[in-house]
Amino acid sequence: MMEEKPVVYILRGDDREAVESNIHIFFKSLGAPDMAGMNTTHLEGKSITLNDLRSAALALPFLTARRLVVLDDALAFMDKDKSEAQRARLIELLDSLPPTTALVLVIPDSQKRRKRGGVWESYWVTLNEKHWLMQWASSSGNKAFIQDCLLPTDRQMADWIRKKAAELGGSFTPGAAQKLVGYLGNNTQRTFREIEKLLTYVNYERPVDDVDVMELSIREEQSDIFSLVDAMGLRDGETAIRLLHLLLDDMPFNQLFPMVIRQFRLILQTREILDMGGGEQEVAKTLGMQNFVARKIIPQARLFTLASLESIYHHLLEIDLAMKTRYVDGSIAMDVFIAQLANQLI
Repeated sequence: MMEEKPVVYILRGDDREAVESNIHIFFKSLGAPDMAGMNTTHLEGKSITLNDLRSAALALPFLTARRLVVLDDALAFMDKDKSEAQRARLIELLDSLPPTTALVLVIPDSQKRRKRGGVWESYWVTLNEKHWLMQWASSSGNKAFIQDCLLPTDRQMADWIRKKAAELGGSFTPGAAQKLVGYLGNNTQRTFREIEKLLTYVNYERPVDDVDVMELSIREEQSDIFSLVDAMGLRDGETAIRLLHLLLDDMPFNQLFPMVIRQFRLILQTREILDMGGGEQEVAKTLGMQNFVARKIIPQARLFTLASLESIYHHLLEIDLAMKTRYVDGSIAMDVFIAQLANQLI
């Protein structure tokens, strides 16, 4: 007898490119694009109700074997009401899903490192083994499938680039892959777009080399990013705003802003490691970076307390959400944020 497919797919992690790639695989499995489109529903966790999810998840597919339901930011909905009654209703719904449904729960999450008994270990921040959804998944047999979508480290990115290029029918020389990592770090979504552009540039007829990358790819102004963050750490609002707008002269805000978020994420992780007694070697190993990069980030981490970094990172994520949901002008929001930081309001 053919083994039953899972009906709940949990995509957990911070690599949005990997999440989108998995969803695209699910979508293609439904058949022709027009039929797949008719049998796919996208829901947003911050705005749906239980009835919305139930109606979509229990609907029968039309002329396809399965129906795809994608719930983005699933825990924003599933953990909003923490009452036992609501949780019981959610579990009842998950248990009752028919085999004709593929419910994809997209859960933004990240891993951190901690020291236990003198040994460093990684753990998931939000959806860990203690979370009720993970407990349900582990007890549901083949009904649930968990796919981790964790951002690769900078050290892993060169192999990631060459693998993605091969999947697209092209190739990168080792030097070209490393050069692209030097420009873009582990920003997988932007890197994927650069891979497609570079493969088209060489017409898939030869490997992309480092000269191609230098000629065609947009280099991140990493030194200026470091200077911008230094000014923010020193609460020098005038210098920070000037550097911000110099960077915006060379690239659009939607390219610059993820770089700022990434830099503060690295600084936050570095500060945590320093506070737990780690040093340069542990920072480099844990964050998957070269030692010389760790040496540049550690002084920046010392400009901030852990509490201030957590507050800054939270504010940056709020700006990101506001741009996506309320169409806020990102550059103005950053000007206000830097002014608040300089005046010690954050």
